[in-house]
Order: sequence, then structure tokens, then C-alpha cells
Amino acid sequence: MFDRRNAGYLPTGEDMHRYVHNPLWEKFHQDMKDGYHAEPVYAFSRCSYSYGWNVKFKRGSKTICTVYPREGYFIVLLVIGAKQKERFEELLDSFTYDIQKLYAETKEGNGQKWLMIEVEDDDRRYEDIKQIIKIRNS
Repeated sequence: MFDRRNAGYLPTGEDMHRYVHNPLWEKFHQDMKDGYHAEPVYAFSRCSYSYGWNVKFKRGSKTICTVYPREGYFIVLLVIGAKQKERFEELLDSFTYDIQKLYAETKEGNGQKWLMIEVEDDDRRYEDIKQIIKIRNS
């Protein structure tokens, strides 16, 4: 059984799918493959904020986003850098209140904001995430 904190066990995609048990998890993976030709890369993080297994979606050497599996949901880390900031802020009013609030409350460091967005079953928030990924990759 998948234990996201066990560094000694390399999980499979099926392990994580069963653990997260959320239809948007599989949809997110497919959207990343279809839209960005990004394959999941499993990595173990010893970071104190989110210790454990995560999934990086990369295109070449560039990380598009990092996803943290949780039981019943997942968290998508999206970095808004200096290059994306202006475009993101132009569209900010079109995002859900949750995303607007998260952006306002996230401190900027080195010209970046690291948005940790929880994905449960909110299709609207999911659509926001897809739009932010487009901004990051334009």
C-alpha cells in the first residue's frame, strides 16, 4: 500500500491513483500529457513543508508544475514568476475568489509567488489551474 512518506518505496501511477482516489487526479494527468506532452516524474521531497512523494510534470528540463498527492485530493504548486506576473494579474479578476485570495495572501520572494492550490472536486478551481498553466507556458 502506498505511503507518501516512505522514501524507500517507489510508487507506481496506479498506487498514487488509488491513494488520491479523485477523478480530477487522472484527468489532470491526461490534460498534462495532451496539452503539454508532459509525463509525470515521481520525486521524493525532504522539504519540511511537503515531505514525501510528489509528481513533477516536465517538458524538457522545465518543470511545468509539481503535484502533491493527498488522500482524497491533491495540491498543485504553480510558480508565478516575473515573466508571468503581468499576464496573470491582467486575468486575476477572471479567477475564482479562492485563487484571487490565495494570490493576494502569498508572499513574493525573488520575484515569484508560489501558489499551492488544493484540488478536491471543484471544477471551477480546476479550470483556473489549467488557465494558470497556460499563462506559465506561453
